[in-house]
Amino acid sequence: MDITTEKKAGRAPGGLARPLAAWAFLVRNPGKTGPLAGVIMLAVLLIAGIVTVMNSIPLSIETVYGFSRFLTGVTTRGDAAEIPSLEQHFKASPVPIEKQVRCRTTIFNVKSIVGPWPFVMYGFKTEDVSYVVDKFELGTLQGRLPESGAAEAVITSQIATNLGMSIGDALLKPDDDRNYSPNPVKVVGIFESDEWLAFSSYGYLAANHFPPIDVFLLFAENQPMQRELDAWSEESLKGERAVVFTYPSLQRDTRDTFKTLFKILNVVVGLLVVVIAIMMAMLVNIYLTQRIVEFGLLQAIGFTKRSLMFRAIKEVSLVVVLGWVLGAALVYTLLTIIKIRLMDPRAYALDPVDPVAYGYTLSVPIVILLAAAFTVWYRFKVFDPIAVVERRVV
Repeated sequence: MDITTEKKAGRAPGGLARPLAAWAFLVRNPGKTGPLAGVIMLAVLLIAGIVTVMNSIPLSIETVYGFSRFLTGVTTRGDAAEIPSLEQHFKASPVPIEKQVRCRTTIFNVKSIVGPWPFVMYGFKTEDVSYVVDKFELGTLQGRLPESGAAEAVITSQIATNLGMSIGDALLKPDDDRNYSPNPVKVVGIFESDEWLAFSSYGYLAANHFPPIDVFLLFAENQPMQRELDAWSEESLKGERAVVFTYPSLQRDTRDTFKTLFKILNVVVGLLVVVIAIMMAMLVNIYLTQRIVEFGLLQAIGFTKRSLMFRAIKEVSLVVVLGWVLGAALVYTLLTIIKIRLMDPRAYALDPVDPVAYGYTLSVPIVILLAAAFTVWYRFKVFDPIAVVERRVV
């Protein structure tokens, strides 16, 4: 293509189409625009990474104890004599109870990214096991179910992965203070399931674990009805000598527990955004200073100061958007690698597409654009194209 043809196409000889477009400088000078986008990428990575890891803690709680979605747990406050009155109370439920399971419980520990967490092992009667397995949709069983009264347990694959256990290993042991039982409780079955659940036989827990208090698990027909049963149980037993365990109460307790922590996180993220915005404003100032001659020449050939200002803001906006998009892609890639290589082998919970984390990063481009707009406005407010032409600006 000759020079005449290039001019007819709107392309500078040997250059890009629309050489005066705002994006043209960015494409032709990646060495100058790249560092700006790189800083934004790193800011997005830092903020999203911190928020995602912090959010993995409450996410892990709701994942590990997620089995409570399927049930409403009720027991007395240490007084076995209250059990009959609880059974009578359930008959007044306005929500139909599909199944009422009376069981025993004991505690063992699972692992988390912040240390051991207590987890419940249920002791079910033989006639209740098939209902529980179907209700939780536990999937394929490797091995067998516990025998009545035997020191045996069944766990799901999530617990097996978390604790590094297989069939034949002892889940509870006499010499383990955190996972105690007077006899070694061997794992005899593992369900392939995303749920976390562990159970033994009612007879074994009743004979060997205290206190000798039964726990009622109330099951509704579906999840909406289960939440209604949760609400009724919490409200009707408020102030009574009973304790109610529900999935909504788990979520409330989790939010309350981490409320202060996330306030501190907001302060940390706010400081990061302020520091990054100031740093970006300085970089934009250097970026514009290096191009002062270019802007002087553009004004000399007819560009107004207003159009030059909007041109510079448009350039910075393109860099900011590009930096955020590339930063979000980098965050997703690295968090996915961390999840696959570090978290999943230990059954830890982490969400690489956590919307809250990416929402926090939106403050970065917004604040940077505001800081950049002010910097651009100030630079062009004192901009003197005559000084550029007379070479008095270096």
